Amino acid sequence: MQIDVQRIKATVAEKAAKLHPIRAEVGKVLVGQEEMVSRLLVALLTGGHVLLEGVPGLAKTTAIRTLAQAIDAPFRRIQFTPDLLPADLIGTLIWNPRDGGFTTRKGPIFSTFVLADEINRAPSKVQSALLEAMQERQVTIGEQSYPLDPLFLVLATQNPIEQEGTYPLPEAQVDRFMLKVKVGYPTPADEKKVVAQALDRATPAVRPVATPQDLLEMRGAVELIYLDEHVRDYCLALVQATRDPARAGLKELAPLVAFGASPRASIALALGARALAFLDGAGFVTPQHVKDIARDILRHRVLLSYEAEAEGVDSDQVVGRLLAAVPVP
Repeated sequence: MQIDVQRIKATVAEKAAKLHPIRAEVGKVLVGQEEMVSRLLVALLTGGHVLLEGVPGLAKTTAIRTLAQAIDAPFRRIQFTPDLLPADLIGTLIWNPRDGGFTTRKGPIFSTFVLADEINRAPSKVQSALLEAMQERQVTIGEQSYPLDPLFLVLATQNPIEQEGTYPLPEAQVDRFMLKVKVGYPTPADEKKVVAQALDRATPAVRPVATPQDLLEMRGAVELIYLDEHVRDYCLALVQATRDPARAGLKELAPLVAFGASPRASIALALGARALAFLDGAGFVTPQHVKDIARDILRHRVLLSYEAEAEGVDSDQVVGRLLAAVPVP
C-alpha cells in the first residue's frame, strides 16, 4: 500500500495549528513546565489517562484546570480523601418516597475531564470504582450502566513525599494510566516569573480557544500518522526487554525486575509516539519519538524487586538502560 506521507503531513500541520492558541492560553497562567503540558496534550490526543507525580506547589492542578478551560470542556475536580466513598465518585441511587422508586444521582465522574487530586489518599474501594470508568468508559450504578463522555479523561495527581494517610495505587489501576509524568521544580528564571506574577496578583483570564469537536478532529489526524513496521517492532522490543532484560544483553538487570510491562504498554508506546509526532507536525513516527515518550509510558509499569530497592535502583534507571541497549532501527 502506497503511503502519501506529504499528504499526511499537510493534514497534520493543519490540525496541529489549533494547538498553538491552546498552548498560548495555558502559557498565560502556567510559567515553564513545557514537558508537563506536552504530556497532557499527548493524553488528550490519544484518549489516555495521566498520573502526575510531584511535590506540592508545582502547578499540577493549575495546568489541568487551565487546559480544560482552553478547550471549553466540562471539568470536575475531586479531592480524594481517606473518608471518600465510591458513591461520592460515581453516584448512587436515592429512594424517592413520593413515587416509591429510586432516582439515580450521578456523581462528579460524569464529566469530560476529571481531576483526581491526590488520588493516593483514597482507600482501595474508591480506587476500584475508578477501574471500570477508566477502562470501559462507563459507570454502573445499581443494575444500570451509564456511558461516559467520549472524551472522558482521568487526570490524577499524587504527592511522592508525604506517605502518611495514603494508600498505594493497585497495580491494575496504575496500568490503566497511559502516562506517569514526574513533575520537577521550575528553573530559577521560570520561578522568578512565577513570584513576580504572584506579587502583582496577575491572574490572566483563560479564553476558550478550541472545542471538544476540535479535539476529536485532532485525534483523527493523529490516527493518520504513518508508523513504519520497523518502528512498531522497536516499540515491541522495548516492552519485551522490560520482561526479559537478559535478551537485550542486560543480564545484570534481570534480578532487579520483578515484572515487566504489559501489552497495554506496547499499545500506549505506539500511540504516544504518534501523538508526539503530531505535536512536531510530522507525518510519520521516528524512533526518537518512541524514545522521548518511553519513560513516561514504562516507568509505572516496570515493577522492581526488593533487590532493586535495596540497591537504590528506580524504574527510570532501568528504562534508561534498556533504551541504551535495545537496537534502534
